[in-house]
Amino acid sequence: MSPGHGEHSAPAPTENTPTPDTPTEQSRPGQPAADAHAGTAADREPATGPAGAPRAGERPAGEPPSGEPRAEPGATGTGREPASGRASMFRSLRVRNYRLFALGQVVSNTGTWMQRIAQDWLVLSLTGSATAVGITTALQFLPMLLFGLYGGVIADRCNKRRLLLVTQSVMGLTGLALAVLTLSGNVHVLHVYLLAFALGLATVVDNPTRQTFVAEMVGPHQLSNAVSLNSANFQSARLVGPAIAGVLITAVGSGWAFLLNGLSFLAPITALLLMRPAELHPADRAPRSKGQLREGLAYVRSRPELMWPIVLVGAIGTFGYNFPIWLTAFTDRVFEEGAGTYGLLNSLMAAGSVAGALLAARRASSRLRLMAGAALLFGLLEMTAAVTPSFWLFAALMVPLGVLGLSFNVTANSSVQLASDPAMRGRVMSLYMMVFVGGTPIGGPIMGWITDTHGARAGFLSGGLISALVALGVGLVLARAGGLRLRVDLRRGRRALAFVPRERYDDRGPAPGGTAVEAAGPPRTQVGAPGRVPARRSAPARRGGPGRPGPRETPGAAPGQPERPDRSERVTPAA
Repeated sequence: MSPGHGEHSAPAPTENTPTPDTPTEQSRPGQPAADAHAGTAADREPATGPAGAPRAGERPAGEPPSGEPRAEPGATGTGREPASGRASMFRSLRVRNYRLFALGQVVSNTGTWMQRIAQDWLVLSLTGSATAVGITTALQFLPMLLFGLYGGVIADRCNKRRLLLVTQSVMGLTGLALAVLTLSGNVHVLHVYLLAFALGLATVVDNPTRQTFVAEMVGPHQLSNAVSLNSANFQSARLVGPAIAGVLITAVGSGWAFLLNGLSFLAPITALLLMRPAELHPADRAPRSKGQLREGLAYVRSRPELMWPIVLVGAIGTFGYNFPIWLTAFTDRVFEEGAGTYGLLNSLMAAGSVAGALLAARRASSRLRLMAGAALLFGLLEMTAAVTPSFWLFAALMVPLGVLGLSFNVTANSSVQLASDPAMRGRVMSLYMMVFVGGTPIGGPIMGWITDTHGARAGFLSGGLISALVALGVGLVLARAGGLRLRVDLRRGRRALAFVPRERYDDRGPAPGGTAVEAAGPPRTQVGAPGRVPARRSAPARRGGPGRPGPRETPGAAPGQPERPDRSERVTPAA
């Protein structure tokens, strides 16, 4: 279906969308379509594929139900999902506006990584102090921690394409100013501090605007894929940018790296100017009014599918992503190697991150259970790496750590965006980026103190333990909010761990044999019997189709009370 653009438009179809194969409860008369399938379950996030996207392991993405014709492919310039049996890894690049945007970001991200390396080296050469390097990094991220939420308010109020033209221009000018000061020989460490803070201020507005503008370019069906490709884009630049910066610093000095970074912003600015505004999916802009910041916080607090992923992102961003601290400590103190080894570990993790982003791009939807599972495995893998005695095994673990870290980040990002109202998305994403990036100045010193006091292994182990515990807790909270429970099944041929709906009870307790009564329609009001889950009205059996008789009356039962359903038709295993 065509995606809506307004605040009250229906969201992308969920995986619970009715089909002839899988009948579901009908919405109440007069109930908006947007509310008919609302929920907080790990399986109820909006799908990013075609309408009626199935669960994993059921009908392949894009495959129509039995007896239905395949949907016509959507226009490639408008961001609709083409109806294909298999999702394409680069499908969002078919959208012209996003293709221009991605090409511009390739150039700009490479320049950004060049400036990061050159800036740290310049400060170290000017002061000889690692503390000064840390101050520079803190000043660049401090504005996000202080003013990040206000950036989201601005993003929701303004035309995002025009706002990005301003922020990208300011960021390019900071690089050019640093290049002029360095190449002229007049640079002082105070200049670097001020320009780093100015770059951070521009990032406060640029980050939420750029994140939410992706949805306007590709629409809801392609959003998950586009977010994944953005991450792959950034991580690929992480592989190339530092290498170019190293060559330039050695050959001609840091100033030329700053100059190239400033000029690199011409690419995204040109891409924004070449876009076709008529092909965008603009969201309704929030009117200028008081209390919009509090409104955004209250909106997130009232939506478990937003609040708990942001809590998880904040916890892992604060305690689980301190790799510069841990990898330098392992390289120097545990394995007693040099800078080349440190570079190798970072390159292996970056390669894993690129692979994780590309794998995420193949998925047609973003599931909260996948987010929680990737975060849990990420924490467990960090704990495993912390106690690994062999250098080569430790280095090999960097690749899956990169894969899981990016899978978690991409899934959380796209899930939060898809679950947000378009008019609130800027404020939601500003909070997301604030807790993810702004936690670094808090978690870094804590993890650094543990690493210095108790050793590199203890520091890495504590970060992984916190990440795993928070991921487990958030996963259980989301499952409970969605009416699910964790099932453990060790029988052969069955999934060992799975989230399944909680068992439902009829008026006389649970169905025999550990089964749950399968029912359709709205729940029937239960009088008395405190503490028992209300029974649900019986409906004609699903497999029988129209014309099947209704529920039978039980002799001696209260009028209207249905007989216990026949297990062959009414009772299915809770799994």
